[in-house]
Amino acid sequence: MTTLGYLSEIFRLFYPERCAACGCALPEGAVFLCPRCRWDMPLTGYAREHDNPVARKFWGLLPVREACAMMFFVRSSPYRSMIHDFKYRGQWRTCSYLGGMLGVELRDGGLYADVDTVVPVPLHGRRRFVRGYNQAEYLAEGIAGALHAEVDGRSVVRSTYNRSQTAAQARDERWENVRGIFSVRRPERLAGRHVLLVDDVLTTGATLVACGEAILRAVPDCRISIAALAVSAYELFGGRGKGGL
Repeated sequence: MTTLGYLSEIFRLFYPERCAACGCALPEGAVFLCPRCRWDMPLTGYAREHDNPVARKFWGLLPVREACAMMFFVRSSPYRSMIHDFKYRGQWRTCSYLGGMLGVELRDGGLYADVDTVVPVPLHGRRRFVRGYNQAEYLAEGIAGALHAEVDGRSVVRSTYNRSQTAAQARDERWENVRGIFSVRRPERLAGRHVLLVDDVLTTGATLVACGEAILRAVPDCRISIAALAVSAYELFGGRGKGGL
C-alpha cells in the first residue's frame, strides 16, 4: 500500500464516512447509505405503475402522462432527516446520489423512456442565493443521465418570491402560496417535448401543479410527466397504514 493509501485508511479510521440516513459509519464499499438503510428504504414501486396513487393525486388538476415518487416520506424516519439534510443543510452530494437512484427507477420502469427534457422545479433567486443551490437540479441531473435526456433549468423560472411551503400549514394556504409564481421565459425550448417536472418532496402537489400550469399555458403542445424523490405518506393515504409527514 502506498503512503497515500495508508493516510487514507488512517483518516477513515478517525473520520469515517457516515450513512446519510442513520448516521452510522459506512462499511468499506458502501456509498452514502449503509446496506441496512439501502435495504430498508421505503420504496413505492410506482415508477412501474401507470395508474398509481401519486398519479391519481393529479386527476382533475393537471393533465400528466405519468407521475410517481420513489419513496415514502414518513414521520420519525431516518430518511426524513436525510431529506432535510440535503434540503436545508448543504448535503447536495446526497441529493445527487439519490437523483441517480431515482433515474434508474424511472428507466427500469419503462414508462418514462420517451422523456425529452427534465425540468427541475425552480427556486426563486433570493432563496437560491441563501441556500447556495437548488436540490431539484441535482435530482434532475441524476434522472437525465439515466434517461439520456437533457436538463433544462433555465426555461421555467419562479418569478415571484413566496414563503416556504412548509410554513404554509393549511391545505388552502399551500395552494394560494404558489398561485401564479412560475413563468416560462423560453417556451420554444419546450415546444412539442415530453417534459418531466422534478421536485424533492410531494405533499399536496400544489407546487408541481402551479409549475405545470405555467408550462402548459406557455407551451400547450408539450406533454408533462412528474417525478418526485419522496411523497408524503400522510397526504397520500390520510394516515392509513403509513406514518405522517
